[in-house]
Amino acid sequence: MIPVLAIDGPSGSGKGAVGMAVAERLGWHYLDSGAVYRALGLAASWAQLACDDESRLCALAGELDLRFVREAGAAEPQVYVNGRECGVALRGPEAADAASRVAALPGVRQALLDRQRAARRPPGLVADGRDMGSHVFPDAFLKVFLTASPEVRAERRFNQLKTKGFGVTLPRLIQEIRERDERDANRAVAPLKPAQGAVVLDSSAIGLQDVIDRVLAMVSRSS
Repeated sequence: MIPVLAIDGPSGSGKGAVGMAVAERLGWHYLDSGAVYRALGLAASWAQLACDDESRLCALAGELDLRFVREAGAAEPQVYVNGRECGVALRGPEAADAASRVAALPGVRQALLDRQRAARRPPGLVADGRDMGSHVFPDAFLKVFLTASPEVRAERRFNQLKTKGFGVTLPRLIQEIRERDERDANRAVAPLKPAQGAVVLDSSAIGLQDVIDRVLAMVSRSS
């Protein structure tokens, strides 16, 4: 059985940075499941599809061509959606909002399930998202639910978006994060919540490196 470490949590909790760092330290593969939904949201906007058009979004999900190309020394990989380089658009607020909306559709989640599970390859996988431990990889040997207060998460997101050139305001981001939390927690399929047996880790007052070290220590104890 190929081991999976599932790291779930709301937007801005730091699960992406933690997941990438832990995967690199372990020499495992890494799955950013949020990028899959963001990519679908972008592709839907390019095709002028509404985020509630479930049947057409399911068809689009089945044809989605998503590639990550990481050049030597690059902090983040270049992402290509249907052959189109996304640049920073994939990490922008519009893609984030679209991802949350399309992810609420049961048919879309089912259409993307096999794509996510296909990332499970030797020697192991670190998967981050919102339902990695509860739905996509329920047999993960370790499940971590990483969270933080909405205010802290909004400030992190604000700093991240500003460095990428997006014009955002902190009050607006706090509101958007609370709205997305509500939407993600109350969707009908795979709602955002700690998986059974997950270790809940609040990163509000903890630095990134400390969180990484704690997760690595959990992996060591679980091995």
